[in-house]
This record gives sequence, structure tokens and C-alpha cells, in this order.
Amino acid sequence: MQLRAGQIVGSTYHTVRQTGLLRKAGETEERITAVASWQDAPYLTDAERVALELVEAVLTPSPSGERVPDELYARASAHYDDKGLWTLTLAISQICFFIPVALIAKPIPGKPPGKNYSK
Repeated sequence: MQLRAGQIVGSTYHTVRQTGLLRKAGETEERITAVASWQDAPYLTDAERVALELVEAVLTPSPSGERVPDELYARASAHYDDKGLWTLTLAISQICFFIPVALIAKPIPGKPPGKNYSK
């Protein structure tokens, strides 16, 4: 989810960071690459697709005004119990907290914070 969030907002820092973390966790290149085209990627489960759809719903304006409609919540509830839904919510919240840091300060991927910002 956090990789997809980085892709949506156009943050090289987040996409590089999250891709590296996924590799360290043992994710395959196919699954990492599939995040960009998650809707029809055969490498992801239905539960993972719902989680990615939630990220997109939160980070993308909706023409109807409601970002997470009841139908999406119901599909997420079919895959996740209450604890799982709260875990998803907190994971999305965490990346949303750090997105402004990456977009404003523009840290350089792989460099420690401090003097190594692009600005």
C-alpha cells in the first residue's frame, strides 16, 4: 500500500524506499512491479487489491465526493476482520503523514536525513 501511495503522489523517495523494503522482505520483482497495475495483475490476491483500492480511494479525489464508499468498505470487510481493517487504516495513515515530508523536503533516496536533501 505504501508503495502505491508513493506512486500516486509521484514521490521517488517513497517509491525507492518502499521497493527496497519489499525486496528485503522477500517480495518478488513481479509482485513489486504489479503494484503499479494492481487492478488486473495476476500476482496479487483479492485482499491485496482491495487494500490498494483503499489507498487510491483515500489519495484520489472522487467525483461523487465520497472517497471510500460503503461498497468499497464492504468489500474490504469481506477480506479483513476489524483488527485487519484498523491495521490497513493505520498503514495508510502512516504513509499519508510522511508524504508531505518527501514532497516538500525532497530527501534523496538512500541518503540519511540532514544535509542530504535535494534542496
